[in-house]
Amino acid sequence: MKIIGVDHIAIAVKDIDITAELFERAFGIRLSGVESIPDRFLEIGMLNLNNTKVELVEGKSPDAAVSKFIANRGEGIHHICVRVDNIDEVLAHLKSQGFKLIDETPRSGAEGARIAFVHPGSFGGVLIELKEINRK
Repeated sequence: MKIIGVDHIAIAVKDIDITAELFERAFGIRLSGVESIPDRFLEIGMLNLNNTKVELVEGKSPDAAVSKFIANRGEGIHHICVRVDNIDEVLAHLKSQGFKLIDETPRSGAEGARIAFVHPGSFGGVLIELKEINRK
């Protein structure tokens, strides 16, 4: 089991285009792409910042988890994503250590990754996403 590093910081937004325009005006950073995740009613825009990314997450339905997050807390940082080499091993380890998992088994995420979330109650109120890409 190996932690590779921070993959991205996700920001819950009402409108990807408006927030992306702020990043472009302020820092000259443009969206590298937008991906839809229809089964979770999400649209995700990626901003590449050298060795990490900022993920702009927009709910496309009031029922989307991020839409509920924004309704309760407003726009802002939603989660931190940690890239791992073997998500199954990491989930088993966290479970054995008593961490509360939102996902006990990985699911499909953006960029073809396998992802899972750890409950914010286990990390001082911070939602943690685990992400595994291109496992062989």
